[in-house]
Amino acid sequence: MSRVLGLDYGTKTVGVAISDPLLLTAQGLEIIRREKPSKLRKTLARIDELIASYQAGKIVLGYPKNMNGTEGKRCEETLAFKEMLENRTHLEVILWDERLSTVTADKTMMETGIRREHRKEYVDEIAAMVILQGYLDSLQV
Repeated sequence: MSRVLGLDYGTKTVGVAISDPLLLTAQGLEIIRREKPSKLRKTLARIDELIASYQAGKIVLGYPKNMNGTEGKRCEETLAFKEMLENRTHLEVILWDERLSTVTADKTMMETGIRREHRKEYVDEIAAMVILQGYLDSLQV
């Protein structure tokens, strides 16, 4: 089994998580920060490095549907990013409904005692963990 890389794609950052080798748990790795939303070359290069380093064989990408289930502009941008990832990495990229992942990440940070002023530093990485863990849990059913 190869590991799965989880991504929370945003306009300024990409939160990154990785599964354990048994595909049971998700661990946060890092937040990739971009200088400009339109500049993805360095972001994609860093994702390539992480795939190689962790020998990931699949990517789970958060899909930001609206709360009512409709797809907006962010979904279009995510689909374009998915296509870039597939073309560049030649890995399967699975879209995973990320509704409430940021809310869950905020709740997790509150419960673990991360101060409000520091939460923004971690929210994307924890959201990537929530997205990836949701996917991994679906495999166990």
